[in-house]
Amino acid sequence: EDESEEEPKLKYERLSNGVTEILQKDAASCMTVHEKFLALGTHYGKVYLLDVQGNITQKFDVSPVKINQISLDESGEHMGVCSEDGKVQVFGLYSAEEFHETFDCPIKIVAVHPHFVRSHFKQFVTGGKKLLLYERGWMNRWKPLVLHEGEGNIRNVKWRGHLIAWANNMGVKILDMISKQRITNVPRDDISLRPDMYPCSLCWKDNLTLIIGWGNSVKICSVKERHASEMRDLPNRYVEIVFQFDTEFYISGLAPICDQLVILSYVKEISEKTEVECCARPRLDIVQPLPESCEEISSDALTVRGFQENECRDYHLEYSEGESLFYIISPRDVVVAKERDQDDHIDWLLEKKKYEEALMAAEISQKTIKKHKILDIGLAYINHLVEKGEYDLAARKCQKILGKNTELWEFEVYKFKEIGQLKAISRYLPRRDPVLKPLIYEMVLHEFLESDYEGFATLIKEWPGDLYNNTIIVQAVVDHLKKDPQNRTLLQTLAELYTYDQRYGRALEIYLTLRHKDVFQLIHKHNLFSSIRDKIVLLMDFDSEKAVDMLLDNEDKISIDRVVEELENRPELQHVYLHKLFKRDHHKGQRYHEKQISLYAEYDRPNLLPFLRDSTHCPLEKALEICQQRNFVEETVYLLSRMGNSRSALKMIMEELQDVDKAIEFAKEQDDGELWEDLILYSIDKPPFITGLLNNIGTHVDPILLIHRIKEGMEIPNLRDSLVKILQDYNLQILLREGCKKILVADSLSLLKKMHRTQMKGVLVDEENICESCLSPVLPSDASKSFSVVVFHCRHMFHKECLPVSNTVSSVQFCNICSAKHRGPGSAILEMKK
Repeated sequence: EDESEEEPKLKYERLSNGVTEILQKDAASCMTVHEKFLALGTHYGKVYLLDVQGNITQKFDVSPVKINQISLDESGEHMGVCSEDGKVQVFGLYSAEEFHETFDCPIKIVAVHPHFVRSHFKQFVTGGKKLLLYERGWMNRWKPLVLHEGEGNIRNVKWRGHLIAWANNMGVKILDMISKQRITNVPRDDISLRPDMYPCSLCWKDNLTLIIGWGNSVKICSVKERHASEMRDLPNRYVEIVFQFDTEFYISGLAPICDQLVILSYVKEISEKTEVECCARPRLDIVQPLPESCEEISSDALTVRGFQENECRDYHLEYSEGESLFYIISPRDVVVAKERDQDDHIDWLLEKKKYEEALMAAEISQKTIKKHKILDIGLAYINHLVEKGEYDLAARKCQKILGKNTELWEFEVYKFKEIGQLKAISRYLPRRDPVLKPLIYEMVLHEFLESDYEGFATLIKEWPGDLYNNTIIVQAVVDHLKKDPQNRTLLQTLAELYTYDQRYGRALEIYLTLRHKDVFQLIHKHNLFSSIRDKIVLLMDFDSEKAVDMLLDNEDKISIDRVVEELENRPELQHVYLHKLFKRDHHKGQRYHEKQISLYAEYDRPNLLPFLRDSTHCPLEKALEICQQRNFVEETVYLLSRMGNSRSALKMIMEELQDVDKAIEFAKEQDDGELWEDLILYSIDKPPFITGLLNNIGTHVDPILLIHRIKEGMEIPNLRDSLVKILQDYNLQILLREGCKKILVADSLSLLKKMHRTQMKGVLVDEENICESCLSPVLPSDASKSFSVVVFHCRHMFHKECLPVSNTVSSVQFCNICSAKHRGPGSAILEMKK
């Protein structure tokens, strides 16, 4: 077979068993194929019936000479045989029905009607010098009819449905058995070839498609119905050649396979030794027909027995339509070609070491393959990758191929250990479902521990702690730390192992020593607050922000007093803790506010003044003492003012800070006339201070008081600008007052008009209204009687005689319910009399 990289389309095997025995003593001359059995004719005149494995089931001695052709009907119950001595036999394989005839010339062909089993189709044709149709008639007599003669010997015949195709020396004819008309003649292309040495091959693809192979020419003919308008004296059918092409070699047989062709070719080649033309191995090609050419799909050279002695006429190609089986018949050999199935495809892929493709093909066709198992292919693939040195890929494929089979996993791990590649498979070991023996994981960890600390640490992080014996691994790490006690990777890994083993205290010590970022997470996750009571300083040194937040969030577990006590020797850390505590709650750490004054003064002066302002528990005398000692002017000023000594505070601002703006701001805050007086007295001989005062006190103190006290001849910077500003401020105040006055007048007038409109409206008085004093109806039931009613703006109504007599000089009356003293909504608006 062709050993190219392209996969063959067919597979081959010799038909053995009984066939081998027959061909040791005889030679095959022809064969026909039925879906149930095979019929083989030999040169010694024997006909053998064989099963598909080649076992002999029946034998017929037909003639002492060569059997030329065997024909079977579609049912496989009747067989026609012709031989070189002119004998023709048609008989039933399972009945006594039989026809014998001997002609005076060799009979090359015989073909029984495809439906010979039916009574009205008892017909067959024979071919020697004439093409004769035999038909059984009245009283079971066989009547011959000459269909064709005069163009040499009939070389081949094929009967399909109502059409008979035959070949003679001149070409190929087709006869329509319904009309008994010959509908076409396809002439022979190469007339130089002897028709007896290079016979014509005929094959019906279906009831209307005939394939002709002769010499090196192939024609595919289609039988079509002729249109009624074209009939005239012509047959009602005609033949159209739809494909025609030439082949490289001479054709010995052909057969259809789907929309392609299988061609058996006779090949001659020049011998390299003798330089003489000799017979080569026959070829079986699959081609795709095109209108004027063909495309070769596959080509296989077949090593048949005795091919060196065979001629083109010695080869035959028969096929079984239902199973796509092709039989190559030669005198000394019968080879069966089959379409390759998925198992064959996988075999070829494995042979070419295309294991990944083979594995994929097996997975896709796992329900149909019979020969192969996915696991076996996968294991072969892993071994192949290991042999190639692709250890990582081999290890990765283990996940998919080995699946949940723990035995195979452990076997592969040991195999990787033998070749020193445990590291390669470590990343792909199963960690759950399935879980391997602890020894497997320990073996891998020891391998890393000996050569790769980083890889060891990675595995410890990734693998669950229950996969291996933690105690054994801890001891191994401890042993390595004896050689390298400062190795951070090993220390960190040891801390993780202690965590798995719930020895959190030891893990915490290592984390703190390493200043590892996960220390706070470890404390929170495992509630290790009891273990850090004496490690607060270490935590604060590592990350004071996180440590303080954690301590404040868990006051119930580590008290404020305990933290302050632990940090006693580290006042800078103590300050960080107390400052954060004060920010969260001004009252929780009140007992430490006195201590905090010194801490702020020492480590965080910017936050001292905000602390003094916000704290209500801070001893002011102590704070004042510390601030005065350290000469903290702003803080001292604040404390003096808070303690009520505003004049001293102002004096300090002016003398120590010499900041007129701040002094003015302080005076504004205190809003004390004496302070303003002190400020003016202090500033009167200082021109810059006077400028500041002139610019800022206009809205609090009359500037005239300051201007009168300025000594004549004193030079004051920017005096003109300051006076302009005073005038502008004064004008602005006047404008504001006038604007406010206008708004007030407009609003008052608008409200007065609204009240007037409201009071001018009428009020409905009817029988349902009552006197608020005597509670009887306001209007009398007798309309003729006189009455007097007073109605107030508040809608209360009274009989006039029910109202109390007013003692005031004013004649205005008020509703004694709504108002008895002040004029308002209850004043009288209407008096009704009749």
